[in-house]
Amino acid sequence: MRSIEDVASDLGLEWKDLEPYGRDKAKIPLDSFPGSGSESGNSGKLIVVTAITPTPAGEGKSTTAVGLTQGLGLIGKRVALTIRQPSLGPVFGMKGGGTGGGKSVVQPANDINLHFTGDFHAMETAHNFLAAMADNAVRAGHLAAEDITWRRVTDAEDRALRSITQGLGGRMDGPLRQTGFDISAASEIMAILALATSYADLRERLGDIVIGWTKEKTPVQAREIGAVGAMMALLKDALKPNLCQTTEGQPAIVHMGPFGNIAHGCSSIVADLLATSAVEYTITEAGFGADLGFEKLMDIKVRQGGPKPAAAVVVCTVRGLKWHGGVEMKEMSSPNVEAVVGGAANLRHAIGVVKKFGLPVVVAINRFPDDSSEEVAAARRIAEESGAMAAVEAKGFAEGGAGMTELAEAVVAAAEGGADVKLLYEDGDSTFDKVDRLAKGLYNAGEVTWGPMTRTTTRRFEANDWHFPICMAKTHLSVSTDPKLRGAPTGHTLHVREVKVSAGARQFIVLAGNIVTLPGLPSKPNAFDIDLNDAGEVVGLLGT
Repeated sequence: MRSIEDVASDLGLEWKDLEPYGRDKAKIPLDSFPGSGSESGNSGKLIVVTAITPTPAGEGKSTTAVGLTQGLGLIGKRVALTIRQPSLGPVFGMKGGGTGGGKSVVQPANDINLHFTGDFHAMETAHNFLAAMADNAVRAGHLAAEDITWRRVTDAEDRALRSITQGLGGRMDGPLRQTGFDISAASEIMAILALATSYADLRERLGDIVIGWTKEKTPVQAREIGAVGAMMALLKDALKPNLCQTTEGQPAIVHMGPFGNIAHGCSSIVADLLATSAVEYTITEAGFGADLGFEKLMDIKVRQGGPKPAAAVVVCTVRGLKWHGGVEMKEMSSPNVEAVVGGAANLRHAIGVVKKFGLPVVVAINRFPDDSSEEVAAARRIAEESGAMAAVEAKGFAEGGAGMTELAEAVVAAAEGGADVKLLYEDGDSTFDKVDRLAKGLYNAGEVTWGPMTRTTTRRFEANDWHFPICMAKTHLSVSTDPKLRGAPTGHTLHVREVKVSAGARQFIVLAGNIVTLPGLPSKPNAFDIDLNDAGEVVGLLGT
């Protein structure tokens, strides 16, 4: 690998600008940015990598994002990658590591997938410290226990903590109340760190966090219980993005990790601002499919100050299309052009979602060894007929950047054509209209139903002069809210179960269907394969 000092030079940074963490990673203070913060005057083009709806067959979105970065480097472009840090929940659960695969990996992969530079620990500590301060406010008589809405978080997929009763030991052990934990990737503080553009912005957003409500239905915010200063101290380094590199030495900025199904699913704004101010092309990845992470990148991240993308890459696989066409995993290796054609409705839908936001689309067909040439040709034809500017095979896993140069050339051509960026709704639209626009315009729902008190809660939020974008929390396994519905189902019902406010992250969290905010471990978690060998090396971490 290149020295981290050498990698930093590609971003116009010198060694004195960095805070090294060992020999292969470093933090970048915000005042080291070329034209730092939100004043950066971006000149580079941002390319967002999204995908069809995920399947058990795997799409390889992270691998494609890393490989595209490498491919652009090989064709002579100044390029950087901005990507999320993987959460320990999926790393030890079902998904495994989240730093790419094969010859297209962000390094040091084991560190990134584990403790890294401590950002997640700082974020989780600040979140749970705020919970402790809220409980302490009850003890001091400033707030009733039943009025607290702020839950704690954990980075472990521990389903036993979804719903708990705390304070069973009496008053000395804290207030007795029903509460629970969420996964740390769903923390509002995680979202805030991914959206804040300066320490002043971070302080304001932390102060805006709603921890509960008074009997009069007015919000109680973090600044009112004196928690902001301590959280700022805990998060002083977490706001600084982390510099690493791809397997082939291109800069990779790894920062924050909100999930795309229960949070907004994008790496940080400050990482994008840094990269786009320093290089020609910045590749970033949005969580899960186009209906989730990509939509949120546009309607939340861009809306709140993130750079506007110049183009999008939609990743698909022949295997994924066959899954959406009704093929089961045990039959995946058998050629089936009809299933590819049948599952292409999901690819057409993903392309259509991106085009709604005014971006040119390139489809990356992530190639697997057992894909037949006829299946690949069918996928390419469908993509181009559906409005993609090009559909190109991606071979980053097997070949690294050398297998991604054709895709890189196609992306450059698409980005040079320009984008007519538009958002799905206006800030001032009612929350009900925003949800309806998402449900019917992006998820193909026939109707939206609202659960008990959800409309009342929404109106109370709007009465506080909050006009926030929607962060839809729904299954990532379907365009609909039913994970069993493959392809691009239409006419289904989107049921709103709960509405929450993240006033610091400036978004409404709308929980639809049976989505849970603390996943549980599968029967055979990836943790079974993870170990430390006799040479002191972590093994099994990157398996999926």
